[in-house]
Amino acid sequence: MNPIRLTVNGRLQAVQAAPAARLLDVLRDDLGLVGTRFGCGSNQCGACQVLLDGRSVAACDTPLWACEGHAITTVEGLPDTLRAAFSAEQAAQCGYCSSGMLIAAAALLREQPQPSEAAVRSALDGHLCRCGAHNRIVRAVLRAAAATVTATVAAA
Repeated sequence: MNPIRLTVNGRLQAVQAAPAARLLDVLRDDLGLVGTRFGCGSNQCGACQVLLDGRSVAACDTPLWACEGHAITTVEGLPDTLRAAFSAEQAAQCGYCSSGMLIAAAALLREQPQPSEAAVRSALDGHLCRCGAHNRIVRAVLRAAAATVTATVAAA
């Protein structure tokens, strides 16, 4: 079996795994990136989301062969701004859904750097949080957006 080459969080990785292996399993078991969570295993909860070329996808139903030659970003590779906003808003109660929520937020902020509250809620709609922290998560995403805009203005 030939190694499959992946770019994960900006680093080129060679993985010895079957092309049909789930991206989720390769990230967690082979690369040690355990921030991406296994939730339902059927793309229904959002816990396993990663960015594939900047687009949020479910790692639980993405085969490894579909990732070769593409940029993968896991929660470990996201900017600190998002994680700091989640912490400041106490948006991660148990933390199980947080990695997927952070990924969805990153995808949204790439497309809409200053989203409305409605846009944030829509982007997070497919993500389940059993702790009921949705309102804090929405505030965290809006805080991250504001912090990014403030940093951009300050740098100009």
